[in-house]
Amino acid sequence: MKMLWKKEDEYDFFIKSLNFATPEQLFYATSNKKFYAYWPKDYGDTKSTLQSRNSLIGTYTEKWSTDLFSEIAKQLSGYSVQGAICEEIGLTSQSPADVAICTSKDIVQKPENILMIAEVKMSIVWNWEYKQAKGQPEIICVGDYKTHTGQPSIRRSDSMLKAIGKSINIRVSSDKAARIPIIVIGNTPINAGYYKKVDHLKQNGIIQGFWSVNSKPLDNNDEDIKNTPKNGFYRFDSYDELKENSLELLKEERQFFSSMQNKKKLGEIVEIANKEQTYEQKAEKFLQLIKNSGD
Repeated sequence: MKMLWKKEDEYDFFIKSLNFATPEQLFYATSNKKFYAYWPKDYGDTKSTLQSRNSLIGTYTEKWSTDLFSEIAKQLSGYSVQGAICEEIGLTSQSPADVAICTSKDIVQKPENILMIAEVKMSIVWNWEYKQAKGQPEIICVGDYKTHTGQPSIRRSDSMLKAIGKSINIRVSSDKAARIPIIVIGNTPINAGYYKKVDHLKQNGIIQGFWSVNSKPLDNNDEDIKNTPKNGFYRFDSYDELKENSLELLKEERQFFSSMQNKKKLGEIVEIANKEQTYEQKAEKFLQLIKNSGD
């Protein structure tokens, strides 16, 4: 059984990374020679910015997320692919899909073989202290994200904006991206300033959800948001819950569409589409007319 993100994954990241990276590349060094994953809130001395960890945790969380969705992909006779490329829908070698569920395991994909795209915006959540004990590294958790000055994961505005921008780029690259659901994977709640935005993005079909795969990001049962009113953000509390929601999203046939029409033209399109016999035929006719109206 797969597991959601937890403290042990962060501990594992640091232990494995110390095999090839120095403590200075992974931790902030305080003036009294202590090493922390983030600056503690009560630290008042000179602070620096740590950039060297970003690519390492990015690679780790993308691989972790690929493994997380592997069983879900298998349920659909598909594969969870890390770094999928599909030039037709804006997924280039410079900006591939972090994770994609596809019908083949190839890195270079065709649009019709991509079932879902996931942008991974995860990072270290808790604060950790690094020590040396008898010549061996010792990593100790010293608090959740409310105890340090960092803004991890999708709590960062730049992470949110990058995810939104990439998703829009996919949506406008080709009509072949219209049926592919896009989700953003994080491991923290989002900030309150984004509650309405993520619900609006979901309602308009641009992104199907900002999903947190960390069921307990705060210690001591501190208050934590489960979901926004329209589920634009949603926190999963078990792997089974993630699996159920993912399969529901993947098995339903959906279609993204966007247009800017005057009301008269829109009324004409609705009237023509309504002459079709079934709901599916009405929808197909409506989408075809909307697409052609922009020519």
